[in-house]
Amino acid sequence: QVQLVESGGGTVAPGGSRTLTCVASGDVFTIVTQAWYRQVAGKERELVAQIPTMGVGGMIYADFTGGRFTIWQDHAKNTVYLQMERLEPEDTAVYYCLAEGVDRISAFKVWGQGTLVTVAS
Repeated sequence: QVQLVESGGGTVAPGGSRTLTCVASGDVFTIVTQAWYRQVAGKERELVAQIPTMGVGGMIYADFTGGRFTIWQDHAKNTVYLQMERLEPEDTAVYYCLAEGVDRISAFKVWGQGTLVTVAS
């Protein structure tokens, strides 16, 4: 099993930056891809960025990131980061880390608990 713990949320002024962290534990070798999603109250959860943990395939970014967000990973720390720059009030949301993979039985999806980012002056 895989467990995810996010951190790094908080309040940031418009135009500011924030880096979110997602640490994986457990059977991390079963993870194929990791991603960051976000959700605004009353709306569906949407993809922010995705990265292949096994090096196959490229990174995917949602159009709204507009070059402002960067996802990367540190394999030695089992950690995926989301660096966000030039933040806008519209970026206010709960950000969730997702891990997808395959274990001995079947494919799985594991979500972290979420971390709130508020962009406000």
